[in-house]
Amino acid sequence: MHTSQLTSQLTSPERVGRADWGRLAGEMDAHGCALTGPLLTAEECQGIAELYEEAALFRSTVDMERLRFGRGQYRYFARPFPALVEELRQALYPRLLPIARDWAARLGRPAPWPDTLDAWLAMCHEAGQTKSTQILLRYREGDWNALHRDLYGDLVFPLQVVIGLDEPGPGYGGGEFLLVEQRPRAQSRGTVTLLPQGHGLVFTTRDRPVASARGWSAAPVRHGVSTVRHGLRRTLGLVFHDAA
Repeated sequence: MHTSQLTSQLTSPERVGRADWGRLAGEMDAHGCALTGPLLTAEECQGIAELYEEAALFRSTVDMERLRFGRGQYRYFARPFPALVEELRQALYPRLLPIARDWAARLGRPAPWPDTLDAWLAMCHEAGQTKSTQILLRYREGDWNALHRDLYGDLVFPLQVVIGLDEPGPGYGGGEFLLVEQRPRAQSRGTVTLLPQGHGLVFTTRDRPVASARGWSAAPVRHGVSTVRHGLRRTLGLVFHDAA
């Protein structure tokens, strides 16, 4: 569904709830990432993208080329977050939580995440992870993002979401989302996703469970963005743990 077909009267929690979470869980198991369908209208995408120019809304700006992370720029939102950003985080967390707990059980790991995002963030803050991690990213022609993982500290939520704010094709070319999984005793596997405007992509933060002869093992995963060939690509990154 194109974002122009998305009913504007729906709230962001209602849009999150309309996603097929059974399908998403299956795709996460198979690929480590899954598209949600539309979460934002085209107008909401434009409104969030335009916030990039309001420096007072952000706690820091990162020049990726200077730090050898790739090329391009992103900004971390300061608190309080824009209302729509906070609504999306609060609505997505309980939908992602069952997948996170299921994966932890398969891998024989603790599942420390409580039922609410606020309770989980309080745990992060008690552990010294107090810096906000919600990101607005901007890529222009020639920009790209190196493969990486958004860990930020000892406490990690294993899933995160990126939302496309520009329409691929008319708005930009290239700029595909990259996911690379290191498979046990085998060559790495890559997955490429083009983000439709207003759609979210759920993906694994650090690793994911894969079936093995001994049960389940953790396959490390990194993500990045391919080179933007032309135009402007902006995305909203929603991370569910704070940074030290």
